[in-house]
Amino acid sequence: MSIRSSLTALSLILLLGNTSSVSSKEVSVKTLAKTSQSWDGTELPAYPSGKPEITVLDIVIPAGTELPMHLHPVINAGVLITGELHVTKQSGEQLILKSGDPIVELVHQWHKGKAVGNEDVRIIVFYAGEQGKDITVKKH
Repeated sequence: MSIRSSLTALSLILLLGNTSSVSSKEVSVKTLAKTSQSWDGTELPAYPSGKPEITVLDIVIPAGTELPMHLHPVINAGVLITGELHVTKQSGEQLILKSGDPIVELVHQWHKGKAVGNEDVRIIVFYAGEQGKDITVKKH
């Protein structure tokens, strides 16, 4: 067997024999939320007419901590990564989120959140705002 034939055969063996490194897993896509309403059923407002600004926050709320009453003047949504979060409207209506749950937040409605239990809450939140405008307003 010539050197060229030997190298070709060796190349084929290495190429075909290395299929174990190719993953047999497939890409998976799961819709966590798709809606035109916030979690309480209120219709979401139109997007702002100014220059759009997307903000993505990684928020950590220590266990037992209650956030002050606040509102968001822009559409936002998130996914709870860890912990348990209770979101309460000024009226007392409440949403309980556990790890992995999505939320389409309230817009222009006063509410607060509390990290319940012994584990810190971590939530990733995406805000569809307008450049130069606040994404959260605290109640005074």
